Amino acid sequence: MCLGVPGRIIDLYERNGLLMGMIDFGGARREACLAYVPEAKIGDYTVIHVGFALHLISEEEAMETLELLRQVAAAGGDDALAELGVTPEQPTPTPPEGA
Repeated sequence: MCLGVPGRIIDLYERNGLLMGMIDFGGARREACLAYVPEAKIGDYTVIHVGFALHLISEEEAMETLELLRQVAAAGGDDALAELGVTPEQPTPTPPEGA
């Protein structure tokens, strides 16, 4: 299954000439290449697919998508969702203070 999952950018850095970031998926953190979204800032939400940020999205869209993914997981969805920290029991993430 191919799935783009929203996450919040918590760190930005460069590696081998590429813009990279640490992405928080509600507690699960993964590194991703941000070369396709050079305007990205810490605190932005982005859709990640196979380690690449595809585009930036609003916080509202990220929360809606995460809720839909939780519903899929609750209905017996793919175990890959759990690997990204998307579980039926997981509360909806809250934005960082000052955001």
